[in-house]
Amino acid sequence: MSSINHIRHCFETGNVLYSRHARYEMENEEFGKIRDHEVFEAITSGEIIEDYPGDKPYPSMLVYGNTLKKRPIHVVCAYDSEEDMTIIVTVYHPDAELWVDLRRRKRP
Repeated sequence: MSSINHIRHCFETGNVLYSRHARYEMENEEFGKIRDHEVFEAITSGEIIEDYPGDKPYPSMLVYGNTLKKRPIHVVCAYDSEEDMTIIVTVYHPDAELWVDLRRRKRP
């Protein structure tokens, strides 16, 4: 099973833990509050656009996806294989000024 499939499986089974930081960012997102179901929808439709294999305590990844209402969402998450759990590190609505097609960072 690929990493994104592990993440999706955790969402389907409810094995998801949101960090305090993720909850804060979701609540205070400048483009409007992000709800749990929107994160689920983005993960379900999403693709991994960046990998962070050196992150601790778990390697993480940046997933780009859209909600059913076509809202773009970026989710930084990690998979804990021992607990079969996804940890949501942060969630945000990507700023088009900083991203090419919301998938690649623009160069300064």
